[in-house]
Amino acid sequence: MKTLFIVVPCYNEEEVLDETTKRLNDKLNNLIKMKKISSQSKVLYVNDGSKDKTWELIKVIHNNNSMFWGLSLSRNRGHQNALLAGLMTAKEYADIIISMDADLQDDINAIDEMIEKYNEGSEIVYGVRNSRKKDTWFKRNTALAYYRFLKFMGVDIVYNHADYRLTSKRVLNELEKYGEVNLFLRGIFPLIGFKHDVVYYERHERFAGKSKYPLKKMLHFAWDGITSFSIKPIKMVLSIGIIIFVVSLFVMVYSLIVKLLGFTVSGWTFIVCSIWLLAGVQMLSIGLIGEYVGKIYSETKHRPRYIIDETLKENQNKSK
Repeated sequence: MKTLFIVVPCYNEEEVLDETTKRLNDKLNNLIKMKKISSQSKVLYVNDGSKDKTWELIKVIHNNNSMFWGLSLSRNRGHQNALLAGLMTAKEYADIIISMDADLQDDINAIDEMIEKYNEGSEIVYGVRNSRKKDTWFKRNTALAYYRFLKFMGVDIVYNHADYRLTSKRVLNELEKYGEVNLFLRGIFPLIGFKHDVVYYERHERFAGKSKYPLKKMLHFAWDGITSFSIKPIKMVLSIGIIIFVVSLFVMVYSLIVKLLGFTVSGWTFIVCSIWLLAGVQMLSIGLIGEYVGKIYSETKHRPRYIIDETLKENQNKSK
């Protein structure tokens, strides 16, 4: 039987952690009882520099139940880096790894079907929400527009998939070779390849606490996804430059005709508007190119994506 590890990034999740632990404990014990996974299967909580008592709770949970391990980063590194830290740790002990959030919005019962898909030969199984009926009109339509825009930009991504997925150890060994600092795991996994499948589930309301992804963070994450996997925005800047150059030729001809006819004052509004338009396009273009240059700067420094401060593993009553 295969050993399963469930990796759960946690940032200020003290309100939901007890319930999450209860449900995951029941799920793993049930899967072990049905002989779908090994008795060595675990849940790995990754504390992403929480400011509340999340890590203290993880320690208590670990001391009471050896099925739950813990990993604490030296500081807050963001969801993607915390998830990566958990995946890289778990792959050393597990055959299959499932990642999910701590807020219980992902349907835990979908794990059974994920394991079935794996047993049928899939190396990656994506958890995909079957609808967005519970989202607000704004969130539902902006999410749809975002996925379509990513596709337009040439980014290979699974619609309505977050970070609820099953991966084999083999896949994570390949993921380890990807060294970029600007992580967007939803875009990296499709690049890895291998046989994959999809499991659809209904996404629930958050059990407790507040979302750790307000609009500002969501927009930043979305922008990272675009600029980390596509150079089309820069190509679009070139296209806009060519269009403006062509338009400027017509403007030059128009200006000469107006000059010859003696209507020199009539073009004042047009000139002012053109100056503001061109200045805006130039600033936007410089900013966009600067975004890519900034990412190159981050990548060339080769700084570690995360640093592990404490680890709680099996048969340990104190952290290492």
